[in-house]
Amino acid sequence: MATITSTDTENAGRVRRQGFRLSLAVVSYLQAIPLTLILGFFLLLPILMIAVVSFWDYDFAQMYPDFLTMNYAETLGSWVTWKTYLNTLKYAVLVWAITLFIGFWVAYFLAFHIRTTSMQMVLFLICTVPFLTSNIIRMISWIPVLGRNGLINSALVGSGVISEPVEWLLYSDFAVVLAMVHLYTLFMVTPIFNTLMRIDKSLVEAARDAGASSWQILSNVIIPLAKPGMAIGTIFVVTLVMADFSTVQVMSGGQSASVALMMKNQMSLLQYPAAAANAVVLLVLVLMMVAGILRIVDIRKEL
Repeated sequence: MATITSTDTENAGRVRRQGFRLSLAVVSYLQAIPLTLILGFFLLLPILMIAVVSFWDYDFAQMYPDFLTMNYAETLGSWVTWKTYLNTLKYAVLVWAITLFIGFWVAYFLAFHIRTTSMQMVLFLICTVPFLTSNIIRMISWIPVLGRNGLINSALVGSGVISEPVEWLLYSDFAVVLAMVHLYTLFMVTPIFNTLMRIDKSLVEAARDAGASSWQILSNVIIPLAKPGMAIGTIFVVTLVMADFSTVQVMSGGQSASVALMMKNQMSLLQYPAAAANAVVLLVLVLMMVAGILRIVDIRKEL
């Protein structure tokens, strides 16, 4: 009768452990399949189709499958296109700077000056009330306020501050930036507020006990720890501004342009390959900006 040695027992245990590890690996891949399919079908496939169409030929009536670099040559070789991209970047920088300033101080007030969690949540929900309506409605609501005969001009003329209405309040870059700040500030407030709420209050107390001033605590403790939230908010705001065309079209009165608005006009003229080429260039530009932000700030602390 064969005897079972300790070596045989160890080998059997090793085989069972290897089979268990194999089964865990298979389960992990099976769990990842649904998300992979969803991202592949709804994200990667549309981007791939846009990239393919950007090389096609077209005329006033239809598109022709081909492999031409004409659309990219026209996009990158036109001074008008470069000027439009610079104008879009100008909007992105201005809106980012203003929303970062407003968003940080709103989040700082909620996180450090409101003592009870329930009141913090109430005030934060009040900030979200405007988002219960459409972006278009909130944007158009500025027209009767900024117009020539709007509330601001009427108040200034009636009080004698100015003798005639101010023209640049509406249908200008000022109106575009103001509307975008109104639309996108919450996208900066939310991640910063989430980051500030995670800061251990004992760090602030320790800095205060060590003799640090309020400004030193803010600049050396709070702001460095809030950088991940600021980076996430920056990504949200910049990508939204770069893709916005309705705000530019309405609030500038057709006097200004952006890349997204240019693509919208190209699609209305059935110039889909040219619009696709602009979309690819815009996507690469935005990804480069996001990559630069991620190189500066490690947002994995927030994930």
